[in-house]
Amino acid sequence: MLVFGTQIHIVTAIFIGLEILMFIFQLASYFYWPKDKNREWYLLLLFLMLLYNITGGLFPDPLIKIPINIQEMIAYGTGFLMASYFPFYFYKAFELKTLRWHALFGVPLFLILPYIIFFVIIYAINGELNVDIRFGMIVPFIYAIVLLWVIFWAIRHKYKTERDKNQYLEEIAMHCAVTPWLALAFFGLVEESQLIEVLCTNTGIIVITALFIARSVSNARQEFKKKIHEVNIEGIKPDEFLANCLHYGLTRTEILIVQKIYKGMRNSDIANNMFISEETVKKHIQNTFRKTNVQNRATLIHKLQNHHK
Repeated sequence: MLVFGTQIHIVTAIFIGLEILMFIFQLASYFYWPKDKNREWYLLLLFLMLLYNITGGLFPDPLIKIPINIQEMIAYGTGFLMASYFPFYFYKAFELKTLRWHALFGVPLFLILPYIIFFVIIYAINGELNVDIRFGMIVPFIYAIVLLWVIFWAIRHKYKTERDKNQYLEEIAMHCAVTPWLALAFFGLVEESQLIEVLCTNTGIIVITALFIARSVSNARQEFKKKIHEVNIEGIKPDEFLANCLHYGLTRTEILIVQKIYKGMRNSDIANNMFISEETVKKHIQNTFRKTNVQNRATLIHKLQNHHK
């Protein structure tokens, strides 16, 4: 079932819609946390997946006023680009250091170069796509299998030491995320329906997204604990201060704002430091006053210092 009078299958369109929403949300989050490198790499992965789904769904289409050979080059190009970024993403996002050579050198040599030679240069000369696929996909397909084994080994090596339950689940999820990557090379070698191709290749993105969210939550918790210990509030240990804040039901943002209040920061300084508006800071402070039943900053700090005393 196609949509919008194009070659895009309805399932492809659904994935595209979901990924656009995810991309917008993550882009907004990135502007809020611009130093989050993992989010930056994930955004690029999501963007490339969108390109792959859109071009793979649209092209080739005789109704589109772009030469068919150019459409084929673009469609295969986004597939190769997506496949090429996967190793780099796992190398950076999951700190699989043993993938460094493949991410930086192996992929350009065994994936990008064959694409340029067979799907751009030779295809532009002979116009025989089937022939170019037959020979042009041999090296990428073999390399994809080799690289898949290398990634599996790298994942296993990373988690071979003491593992808790969460790390074990993360390892399994990473294996599930990597496996569909091989499908990109396989679908380049054989003709398969758009539905099967989209379902296989997008499965990995779904698992990666789940991993990314889980890691983001974990990193946010660690960063929050780190920030809690950065400010030594007189007369109380950081953990006790945190417990007092949680007793009154303060949110993480409110707790961080209380810390900055203790440091003597003004609302404008807090807003700039936390990348939020001054009006938002005021609302958080008012909520904090309401929860702790105080009227001013000095009383707030005193109450949080002496809750258990």
